[in-house]
Amino acid sequence: MDIMYFEDIEVGQKRVKSLTYQVKKEEIIQFARHWDPRTFHIDEAAAVSSVFGGLVACSAHIFSILSWFGTHGNRRTASMAALGFDELHMHHPVRPDDTLSCCFTTLEKHESRSKQDRGIVRTLASLFNQQSIEVFSAIIITMVAKRSR
Repeated sequence: MDIMYFEDIEVGQKRVKSLTYQVKKEEIIQFARHWDPRTFHIDEAAAVSSVFGGLVACSAHIFSILSWFGTHGNRRTASMAALGFDELHMHHPVRPDDTLSCCFTTLEKHESRSKQDRGIVRTLASLFNQQSIEVFSAIIITMVAKRSR
């Protein structure tokens, strides 16, 4: 496992995750039944007459998939804590059998004023479907550990 510490992160750096995540119909329905039981998330027949024209994943589910990308793969950030999420955008519906990929772009970073062992990083995270259409994005503010000295 390759860990990226605060010192390893460069502003403007893009990291495309090498793994993908396939969204299954059953997962969309199960997640939405618990967290967002609207017909276009849980009822395939009723979803056809919705604004989406079919079954789609709810925003909380898609956000959870974004979080999954942050904790999986061979290269991870030495994240100590998520401090916030800004500018969450649903760009395009996520449908059953969509295969999602993720790209992280570092927007800015600064050292902590109160703790010398960490810094704060703002990152744009974007999810894309198998057609390279951006489906979701968010700016993530993260506390990141510095290398032990």
